[in-house]
Amino acid sequence: MTDATSFSGQDLTATQSASKKARQKPVAKKLPVRAATAADIDLIHARLAEVIDTSPYYGDRFKDFEKKRMSKRYLRTLLAADPYHLMIIVADDEPAGFMITSPQYGTLWLHWSYIFPEKRRASLAMMGLRALIAHFDNGRFHKIATYTKDGNPAVALLKRFKFDLTCTLKKHIFGEDYLLYELPLTKTEDGYDMGTGMGRLGRLKARLKKLLPSR
Repeated sequence: MTDATSFSGQDLTATQSASKKARQKPVAKKLPVRAATAADIDLIHARLAEVIDTSPYYGDRFKDFEKKRMSKRYLRTLLAADPYHLMIIVADDEPAGFMITSPQYGTLWLHWSYIFPEKRRASLAMMGLRALIAHFDNGRFHKIATYTKDGNPAVALLKRFKFDLTCTLKKHIFGEDYLLYELPLTKTEDGYDMGTGMGRLGRLKARLKKLLPSR
C-alpha cells in the first residue's frame, strides 16, 4: 500500500506558529468537517488529481501510479465503507479541502490531505487534522499512520499533533525514501477492519446507489 500526506501549495509557516494552547483546546462541538456523499466524488477526484500533479514532493512515476490507484471506483469503495473516510473540510459553507483515509487491520491510513488554494487559511489544515483525530479516536483503531516525504511542510503539522516518526523507509516506493509517521490511539472494540473490499454484492449496491438521485 502507498500512502501520502500533502498540504501542497501552502506555506505552513502561519500554521506552524499557531499557539500550542490552540492545539490543546477541547474539540469544539461543531467541527469544520462533514462526511462526503456520492455527489462529492467528482469534486474529490478532480481536486485529488490536482494536488498529485502539482505536488513538488513526488516523482512522475509515483504520480501516475497514485492517480490510477485513487480512482473514482476506489473513492466510492471508501465511501461505502464509511463516508468519513472521505472527510470534507468546510469553510464558508463550501468544500475547502478533504482528507482521505482507509482502514487496514486496526490501522487508519491517512492517504491525502488537501486544502484548496482558493480556500486556504492558515488554520484550516490544523482544524481539519484535529477533527479527523477526534472523529476516529473512537475505539476502532490502534493508530493513525501516514507516509510523507522529507521537506514536506506537512511534517511540522504532524509533529504538532504528536505524530511520531516511526522510521525512514529507504528506497521504499519507486526507489524513493519515505517517512512513516504514526499517532497512537486506543482500540477498545473487538474485531478489525479487514480493508475496504466490497465484494460483488457491495459493488452492485454501489452501482444502484449511483443511479439513484442524491438528496
